[in-house]
Order: sequence, then structure tokens, then C-alpha cells
Amino acid sequence: MIRYGMVAVALMGLMRLMVGGCYASEQKPNIILVMADDQGWGDTGYNGHPVLKTPELDAMARDAFVFDRFYAAAPVCSPTRASVMTGRSPIRAKVPNHGRYMRPHETTLAETLKAAGYTTGIFGKVHLGSGQPGSPCNPSSMGFDEWVVGLNFFDNDPYLSRNGTVEHRKGKGSVILMDDAIEFLEKHKEGSKPIFAVVWFPSPHSPHKEVPDGVRLYDGEKNAGYFREIALLDQQVGRLRGELRRMGLAENTILWYCSDNGGLLKESSGGREKKGSIYEGGLRVPGIIEWPAKKLKGRTSVPVVTFDLFPTLLSMAGIEAANPTPQDGMDVSGVFSGEMKRRAKPMGFWHLFQGGQSTKSDLILKDIMEKQQAGASLPHNAERMQKDSFDFPQFPEDIATGHAAWNDWPWKLHRITKKTSVYELYNLEDDPMEATDLSSLPEYRERFERMKAELNAWMRSVVRSINGADYKRKGRN
Repeated sequence: MIRYGMVAVALMGLMRLMVGGCYASEQKPNIILVMADDQGWGDTGYNGHPVLKTPELDAMARDAFVFDRFYAAAPVCSPTRASVMTGRSPIRAKVPNHGRYMRPHETTLAETLKAAGYTTGIFGKVHLGSGQPGSPCNPSSMGFDEWVVGLNFFDNDPYLSRNGTVEHRKGKGSVILMDDAIEFLEKHKEGSKPIFAVVWFPSPHSPHKEVPDGVRLYDGEKNAGYFREIALLDQQVGRLRGELRRMGLAENTILWYCSDNGGLLKESSGGREKKGSIYEGGLRVPGIIEWPAKKLKGRTSVPVVTFDLFPTLLSMAGIEAANPTPQDGMDVSGVFSGEMKRRAKPMGFWHLFQGGQSTKSDLILKDIMEKQQAGASLPHNAERMQKDSFDFPQFPEDIATGHAAWNDWPWKLHRITKKTSVYELYNLEDDPMEATDLSSLPEYRERFERMKAELNAWMRSVVRSINGADYKRKGRN
């Protein structure tokens, strides 16, 4: 079976993949990416939540480097995860909404790090493809050596796929995935290769059945279930940091924490609206990074987005690898030294280009497990092995469905399309809640027209990507 991204990375390796950059003479760092599911920017103690306590994230924030304006690439889960894996707007990779599979043609962060000598693993909620063996859209095909995953969010006693074999696990899902991640780190801590691990929590996504250890928290609070799952998540982040110290891995490990989209509560979203919206509350999320060996510490208001992780991590690890497809992200490692004081590249967002697709993780994986145990033919072969990821429907370049935005800090332009398109312009520095639309004021006319042209040009480039132009140009279609 052809794996397009792996072929591309192998070719890059023959041509140019090498160690370079500012950390070239030193051992490559381990890299661990941790992501919450539906935690808003204000849903942390260190960002001043009036009720919720997150002592472990607060400790990490004190010890490490905090992003005040960290953005998810989309206001829902699957697209943001695709942006981390590709460094691109998720629509380019054919993940415009939840439940869509990422195209196998994409070159992923895992593939690139694996080609540079890393051992790779992913644990938890993936929501980008299949959990079946042999699928061109499972984590193996994305570049991961080892994996234990759910297809979407899960809670207690989940069904999880371990390298394609489904298991019914007992316990809290967020604890189980951390068990698996720590087991992976323990297994490879003495190895000759650096480690890349992705740890993606299923919490605090509803229905909020998981509860933290210890004293029962938040009784009587309106959003007690949500708060309890964040508390459980917080405990597991602290557990991971403690295990890294115990294993002797903490010093040379880049640990990056964020959420996949805005939170479930408008009051603590850090902006207007919440999950599902292109307004700030649907995109702004917690962001913390630590690397003790480089003494990363401080705080920045420079905007950073999840598709920046790909180029930034390669730079930090001293890896040169020219991605064969157009990137939306940029290397933001200069913010750690203070050299980068403002973002040079605008950020484009686009939601509801297409609708989402339901993914009932436990139901699907239970069905697969029963067939595996019975030695019967696996189900969902047509529906779940690859979905429509090899299809290339041709969208017109001027399509403008849904809601798009162009963030050229501190200015943000919205294009909201129903039957017609309506534009809104905000200055986020003066108006963080996006309450006063400036688009019709004559003094901002020049800026409005320029940003409108930039947004529309970017949207058309995204449509060309989902239509397959990037792969054709590289001979990969």
C-alpha cells in the first residue's frame, strides 16, 4: 500500500533531511505534545478562573513559558489536530470539521521526526482517521510507531485500539491514556533515539463522567462536571511531569500543552462566544511550553497558533526539512528569547466549509473488537478504513461557505457567509470581546480593503489545496 507522506519524507531525507540550526551540536530533545479536549483559555487557575483550581498547570506555568494569545486552528477538535500534524490550515488536509479523515497524502510531524531518528507514539483521542489495522488513515500511516487510541472522545471504561487490536479497558479514560503514554516513555527512555509522544486527552469533553481522585470537588457548582474533568486532567499533567523527572527525561524534553478549541463556557472563554465559533472565545486556548535544558520561562502576548507547532518544533530540535506542501504556520521560537516581538505572518481561520461527521468511538471499536476476537471479517471496511480521503471533489475557488477570519494582530477581519457575505473588522487590542465593528468607518477603509483582499486570496489558496493542487504539484496525487 502506498503511503504518500512517508514516501515524501523519505525523498526529503535523501535530499536534505539533516541536523542543523541553533541546537545542532546537542542531543535532540524529546518532544511531548499534550492537548485537552474543549478547555477554554480562562479554564485554568493561572489565567484567573474564579472557581476552578488547576494546581499542576499553575505550577507548569510558573516554571515554564506561557502564551497569552494561543490559538487553536479551528473551533472544533479534528481540524485543530490536523493542523498540529501538518503545519497547515486543516481544510488543506481535507479536515474542515469534526470526524473527517486527514488525507494520507499529507506529510506529518510524526513522519518528519521519525525520518530524523525519533521513536514515535500517540495516545488518547486522535479523531483524524481509522483505528483498524491496514488502514491508510490509521496512526501507523501517520508516522507513529506505537499507538493506543480512541476514534473520538471517550470517558470511563473505554474501548481503545492498540496498534490495530481493540481492547476494552477498565478505569478513567484520561488516566488510562496517561498510563499508556508513561509506559511508552519508560520503554524507550534508555534507547538511542529521542522520543516523540502525542498525548491527547478526551476530557473535559461532555458528558463529563470522569471524576478526579481525592476529595469530591465542586459540589453545588453549576458546571461541576466540566470542572471535575479539568481537575482530573490537571492531575494527569502533574503526574506526567513527575514521571519525566523520575525517569531522568525532564531536562531535555520539550513539553507543550494546549487545548484543541475554545471552552464550553462563554464566561471563561477568553473572548466572545465559545467552542464552535470563529470569534475569539472559540479559538483562544491555554498554551504552555517548557524545556528545562533551555530554561524557557516567561510570558508572551505574541499570537501563536497550533499550525505553528510543526515548524517551531523542527527549529527547536535543529532539524531542517522542507515540507513539500504550502505551510500556514511559522517558526515562533524567537518569542522565547524576546527577539520576536510581533507576529510576521497573519493567521487564517475557516469554519463550516463543510459539516462534521459523527464518530461514536466506543460503539465502532467495540464492534471491531468483537469481530477480531471471533476471527470474523472486520466491519466498517468501506466506511471507516479510509472514508473519502482519496477523493478529490473539485470545489469552485470562489466558494465562501461558513465563517472565515483573518487575524493580522491586533486587527481581525471576519467574513460570515450565509446567502451573502458580511464582513466585520475589530481591533483586538482595544476591543478583545469583538463588540465594535469598525468595517464601515472611513478611517479604516484602506485597512479593511487590504485585509479583505488578503483573506479572500488565502481562502482561494485553501480551496486549491483541498482540490489537490498541492499534491499534483509535488507529483503525489
